[in-house]
Amino acid sequence: MSRIKINVILLIILKLFLVGTTTGEETCENDREMDKLCGGHTYKSVKPLLDYFRQVRNELDQSEIKEKHTSEINADLMIKYHEIVAIHEKLMKEAFQLDEYKNKIIRKENDLQLCQSKVDKLESEINSQQTTINQLTLHLSDKSNNLEICEVQLKKLNSSVIEKDEKISEYSATIQNITENQKTISLKLEKKDKDIEICHAEIVKLNRTSDNNNIPSSCLPFGDHPGVNEIKVSGVGSFDVLCDSQLVGPGWIVIQQRIGGKENFTRDWATYRKGFGSLDSDFFLGLEKMYRLTSQQQYELYIHLVAKNGSIFYARYDDFKISDEDHGYSLSLGNFNGNFWDAMRNHENMKFTTFDRDNDASSVNCAVGYKSGWWYKDCCACNLNGLYDEGLYWWSESANYLKETKMLICPKEDKNK
Repeated sequence: MSRIKINVILLIILKLFLVGTTTGEETCENDREMDKLCGGHTYKSVKPLLDYFRQVRNELDQSEIKEKHTSEINADLMIKYHEIVAIHEKLMKEAFQLDEYKNKIIRKENDLQLCQSKVDKLESEINSQQTTINQLTLHLSDKSNNLEICEVQLKKLNSSVIEKDEKISEYSATIQNITENQKTISLKLEKKDKDIEICHAEIVKLNRTSDNNNIPSSCLPFGDHPGVNEIKVSGVGSFDVLCDSQLVGPGWIVIQQRIGGKENFTRDWATYRKGFGSLDSDFFLGLEKMYRLTSQQQYELYIHLVAKNGSIFYARYDDFKISDEDHGYSLSLGNFNGNFWDAMRNHENMKFTTFDRDNDASSVNCAVGYKSGWWYKDCCACNLNGLYDEGLYWWSESANYLKETKMLICPKEDKNK
């Protein structure tokens, strides 16, 4: 009997669950059936549970409705999101285009400013040119007035010239008569001049014989008496030279000296040919004298240099000579001996160059740039005639710019006898 009751109760609970999940009219019908099945007392006991199941069913239905509504809202939101993304992309494109337009406007503004600057500059130039034109116009007007005055003066001069021509014609006749008289006198004088020339030639011969016996051709005879002495060289006659017996020994002729910077060595060809300066200061003996001296016999060249730091250097060449003027007084040195670099060798076989006679190998006149005459090549490794304190140098690792220079020559064969 108890098992039957338990089974009945289980069936009732199942029925109640099913009833709890029904709605509306079905619920009322089920209530009546349950009331008959279970009796009034039993139904009242389980009715709260049935109401709970109904409430749960209603809440589940409402939750499904909300979820469906939420899904619809989410779908709408996704559509709106895609629309917003599309609008954002469109806005970004439009913003990019707007930036491009702004950059174009900035570039156009810069171009406009450049154009405005050019316009202002051109306007300034035009105004300046207009001012110049106005000044030239005034100047031309003044010239025109001066030209008219000159024309008037020219007419007056022409009339004066005509009068003078008439006087000149009168004077010409008188001069012709005087000229004829002068010719007669000149014939008489020519006879006397020939007699005088014959006498003068005899005197010159006598003087030359006497001079050749008394005046030496080098400084060798003055070994014990250095200083300024007179020598005589064929082709240039007699002249004073500075003899030096201290630096190398007796018999040396100083042909160039820089000891104070008082003499200007920016000289033309004719001056370097003749020589210039003072024998007790800065001087250059002269190219023609050097040529005549070194053409007679073999000469040595000794170069004495004092650097700005006080160091002393020398260079010695055993066969120094220069050519004649027709060959540009070109330089020849011979073998070298010295205590530093042979910079002079760079200038061997070069003609002498001055600012008015360009004989160097450079595309420009080196004498103009270095403001001195020298045996320039392209241009120089040493320049003993350069500007004092600026261009007086002998290029080497140990000595560059100089404060003193001396070039001395001495006959090699006679000196060794």
